[in-house]
Amino acid sequence: MRDDDTIDDQGAPRGTTGRSDDTPSSVQVGALRAPRSLRTRLGGLTNPLHRRPTGTRVALAAGVLCCLGVTAVAGVQDLPTDRADRVGTEAALAERGQQAASRGEVRTSATIAPSTPVPSAAAPSPTTASPTAAPTATSTRTTKPRPKPRPKRISPVAGLDQAQMDNAKEIVKAGRAMGVPRRALVIAVATAMQESNLYNYASGVLPESQNYPHQAIGWDHDSVGLFQQRPSSGWGEVGQLMDPAFATRAFLSALQEIPGWEDLPLTVAAQAVQISAYPDLYAQHEWRATEVVAAILV
Repeated sequence: MRDDDTIDDQGAPRGTTGRSDDTPSSVQVGALRAPRSLRTRLGGLTNPLHRRPTGTRVALAAGVLCCLGVTAVAGVQDLPTDRADRVGTEAALAERGQQAASRGEVRTSATIAPSTPVPSAAAPSPTTASPTAAPTATSTRTTKPRPKPRPKRISPVAGLDQAQMDNAKEIVKAGRAMGVPRRALVIAVATAMQESNLYNYASGVLPESQNYPHQAIGWDHDSVGLFQQRPSSGWGEVGQLMDPAFATRAFLSALQEIPGWEDLPLTVAAQAVQISAYPDLYAQHEWRATEVVAAILV
């Protein structure tokens, strides 16, 4: 831009007085320049019109005067009269321009900053999972029921096999449910060792007894079960006596009816219940019965 404050002619030939590379003067005339007064600017615009063709001068002069007139009116109309007289039109226009610029910054900042936060595009708001979403692997997995723990099998002792040991365990289990002392359990196991060798017998005389779980068949009248109890003698029904637990309860109930049974020798106590033809044979099983009961109660 040149220092002579002239308006460039867009149609003039290139040279020192022709087109310049600066911003066209038609854009510059819309801005107020604070260092110069309005009268000086209007006066400086007359000189370049003498160096241009008549049509161009008339058009440019009309456009410049129109733009400057609107700008001057907008810049001066709100100024107080006493301030314009005191400091001059130039200072009043400069102050007015500074105030307008500061208010514009306030409005701009108020427009950009919204009253409510705007969610960022990089951080989308969380969405609620769709109720029709595919179920996870854990939701479709079926839980298998745990198998019931099997009763602990106690290893045989005292020369017994596993079937004999299991039967002895049933005798001890039934006796403990009745709350009898250990001495009664030893007497019951020793009696079963003598009567059935700790096997659950059915009877060949009572075919009905063979319909129940059994481990051997005997022929001693209608005697059945671990204690060889006879249904005809009133011990119970055939099916009841083939159950080791029922047969044990029947024996121990009869034992507890004998006065002072706890202090009697084992063979005497057993014979008082069984009324056997060989009463002395129960005693031989006492030590083995004691060892078996001890192994089960551990």
